[in-house]
Amino acid sequence: MSENTKVEAKRVFIGAGCNRVVNNVSWGASGLVSFGAQNAVAVFCPKTAQIVTTLPGHKASVNCTHWLPSAKFAFKAKNLYRHYLLSGDSDGIIILWELSTLHNNQQWRHVLQLPVSHKKGVTCITAYMVSQTDAMFASASSDGVVNVWDVSFPSQSSEECKVMCLDSICVDTKAIVTLSLAELPQNPGRFALALGGLDNKIKLYCGDRTGKFTSVCELKGHTDWIRSLDFSLPLHTTEETANSIMLVSSSQDKVIRIWKLVLVGDVGSWQREITLASYIEGPVFISGTSTYQISVESVLIGHEDWVYSVEWQPPVIDSIDGRLVNHQPLSILSASMDKTMMIWRPEKKTGVWVNVVCVGELSHCALGFYGGHWSQNGLSILAHGYGGSFHLWRNVSSSKESENWQMQKVPSGHFAAVTDVTWARTGEYLLSVSHDQTTRVFSSWKIDEDIEADDEHWHELARPQVHGHDINCVAMVQGKGNHRFVSGAEEKVVRVFEAPLSFLKTLNHTCAGGEGSFPEDLQADVQVLGANMSALGLSQKPIYLHSSSEPLERNGGGEGLDTFETVPEAAPAELKEPPIEEQLAFHTLWPESHKLYGHGNELFSLCCDHKGNLVASSCKAQSASMAEIWLWEVGTWKAVARLQSHSLTVTHLEFSYDDTLLLSVSRDRHFSIFSIQRTDNGEVSHKLMAKVEAHKRIIWACSWNPFGHQFATSSRDKTVKIWSIESDARIKQILALPQFGSSVTAVAWTGLYHKGKSGCVAVGMESGLIELWNINIIEKDEGTTATAALALRLEPFMCHVSAVNRLAWRPTEKCESNESLHRLTSCGDDNCVRVFDFKF
Repeated sequence: MSENTKVEAKRVFIGAGCNRVVNNVSWGASGLVSFGAQNAVAVFCPKTAQIVTTLPGHKASVNCTHWLPSAKFAFKAKNLYRHYLLSGDSDGIIILWELSTLHNNQQWRHVLQLPVSHKKGVTCITAYMVSQTDAMFASASSDGVVNVWDVSFPSQSSEECKVMCLDSICVDTKAIVTLSLAELPQNPGRFALALGGLDNKIKLYCGDRTGKFTSVCELKGHTDWIRSLDFSLPLHTTEETANSIMLVSSSQDKVIRIWKLVLVGDVGSWQREITLASYIEGPVFISGTSTYQISVESVLIGHEDWVYSVEWQPPVIDSIDGRLVNHQPLSILSASMDKTMMIWRPEKKTGVWVNVVCVGELSHCALGFYGGHWSQNGLSILAHGYGGSFHLWRNVSSSKESENWQMQKVPSGHFAAVTDVTWARTGEYLLSVSHDQTTRVFSSWKIDEDIEADDEHWHELARPQVHGHDINCVAMVQGKGNHRFVSGAEEKVVRVFEAPLSFLKTLNHTCAGGEGSFPEDLQADVQVLGANMSALGLSQKPIYLHSSSEPLERNGGGEGLDTFETVPEAAPAELKEPPIEEQLAFHTLWPESHKLYGHGNELFSLCCDHKGNLVASSCKAQSASMAEIWLWEVGTWKAVARLQSHSLTVTHLEFSYDDTLLLSVSRDRHFSIFSIQRTDNGEVSHKLMAKVEAHKRIIWACSWNPFGHQFATSSRDKTVKIWSIESDARIKQILALPQFGSSVTAVAWTGLYHKGKSGCVAVGMESGLIELWNINIIEKDEGTTATAALALRLEPFMCHVSAVNRLAWRPTEKCESNESLHRLTSCGDDNCVRVFDFKF
């Protein structure tokens, strides 16, 4: 992993939300769940609720993922050491990945990109495992083309995967959004492919593993777009049902239909009589030497909104006459935009299909489910929602007769680009902001005894701000007192937030709790328990500790009607375990304590000095008057200074570690240094010390050396330069790192050894890659010089998949030890927040 020095890197945490698309999530026979997070393919482990990796390769947003084998074919995947994953993006590209699990060590590999790509975005991928090493899969696109593929996996590690395009079906000019493949009953090697799209009809094609698929019939019944299709497996044990398979379909008409496909005889031996009954029985088609008939088995009505997904429960093993047999349970999971998932089964006596389980109906936060999936044992169900969130339920009932579905922990994160990230004052948690209009707190939790203790498990701890504008920047207020932060969004106001009592108490249950976090005796002064969302989602009002515990009538009397517009009353509480989405969305808000007015445009950058006295802010600017940097006094929150120097947007601000200097970098390709002094009567005086044109293109970021007056700047011109402020207040460039492969969008400097003034600069690029450079500062009488060496180039599988927007080292005490552990957090356009540990 490292290039020339012994820097060890370890991935600690990845936080990411799921893309808002149907067919985006797949639960594999490997036990892992895959999903698209912007243009990364993310993989998480439901047992630990941790994202284990992200796969780089797609240039466009990932629309769908599909495991080979998926949970449906887990019974064909016993003792498999290699699992495969398909992912398709909105450019029409499909990539095949390999996961090797030999020796309990997960190794990922980019196998190949499919040779024939779709002209438009991929909407759906479905597969059928013929055997452990052979599969067929089909991919659909929004231009109405469906490609059918045959893939054979290697039995030895030296061999490669063989993929062949069997057929390309141009079905329609309209998009095909769902597919399902199945082997026809009693007809090995012949397959049925069901397609659904925007014209309300289900189209059925038949073909074999050697080539062409032909249209055999259309199934009519739905009155709106077909959204999901899934064939069952013909794994029944009685003679009668081995001749049939079922197809379940769901639609935007809110209805689920179950169709039965039955083998009625050989060609020639079966003759259809044209009677009135034959119209009810449904269409007949011939495939190979067999004749099949399709009829409607059942119509399920229960959802109140579009039904986005339906899925048969994976096969279970039953003992019949002493033999272990896989059979298909008659059990269907449906997920809908009405915020519920339902499990449907036929009643034992009547055979009528009924809804036996309904989960999620209390979710105010989900705004509807885009898809639902079974685990391979049928004991867990997973949904993904409109807000990029996952929702997992597990049946914890010990008896077969009753069911008890309980919510479980899941990974969470932003579902749009993450624009800024910062550490708490002593590094016990990190705070990130995003264009998904939320601010989120992530921290490591104390681990259950049954999980190996050497791994930290990170979870979202709170969602302090849920806003009505995209959030661009954030800064923690340093110094003593309660936890506070300032955030700036696509609006002209800086907002100040203060931690409520519920958060301070919850912090004690995290790994870092107690370690320098807010002391108990000061918690007594915090009178605010939590905060409530305002109706427009812009301001957050405090809930006081001694206010009445009766929930307020929100909608003026309300007539007791629960309309969609009502926002639930927050019930902030001390959390003893990681919160689930329901709690995060409403009950972990922080109250807004101040609004700072002054900027004429949308906020772009914020920073706070190290003593916690001043906050600096800048906004988007096309002129010198708009590009002013405002200084605000912490506490009174008055504007105490307006610094003029730049002519375009100031992109990043940072105070030197002794708080005497403020560094700003701008779109105008200059950096400026202001000296900041406090007079005896507490007023702030400032002076522009220098303004230097430093790069040929926009400067994205800057960072001070913790041990001196040296700093780094990074730019779109693909360079990072190191500068020094000499004793005579001259600014001198002392070093330029070798040119990087792409625009350098983030930079962060941490100190390593105080005596030698050596440090490490983390460099983040537009390509998503991160590098560490060791910097040695040499101060002599004739001036300062510096040397640099590449310490580590992180491998792409550990890095971001899109531009890195911010890097931040966790605050550390000045450390003399040679082998110190340094923690870095990063955020990027791939919706991810990442945490790394480096051992120097």
